[in-house]
Amino acid sequence: MVLTDPIADMLTRIRNANMAEKKIVQMPHSKMKSEVARLLKSEGFIKDYTMENEDGKSVLKVFLKYTVEREPVIQGLRRISKPSCRKYVASAEVPRVLGGIGVAILSTSSGVMTDNEARKQNVGGEVLCYIW
Repeated sequence: MVLTDPIADMLTRIRNANMAEKKIVQMPHSKMKSEVARLLKSEGFIKDYTMENEDGKSVLKVFLKYTVEREPVIQGLRRISKPSCRKYVASAEVPRVLGGIGVAILSTSSGVMTDNEARKQNVGGEVLCYIW
């Protein structure tokens, strides 16, 4: 099966697993997805992530995080830049999500980073998604 938008597929799998209160969600591995998972872990949205080989294919496993009341830590995910309509921003126009409560993930010339890191490094790039 060929995916035209693997990042949207990743976000949808995480969203669906959150609604079903799953602990682990699996998806095909790619470098971009593992970088997004790394940022989600560093920002405290997920517990952890691992890359494993199953039947000769690399699989990314994301361990979801919930509060004591069994509410998901990730309240919302939104894909911004799509294959049909890319969204680029300059360093001065890096967006804030919910006034700084959420995180925007950008793909820049310096790698994949959060909106705060992009502001510190004064770089712009493609806005991949918003997470809050």
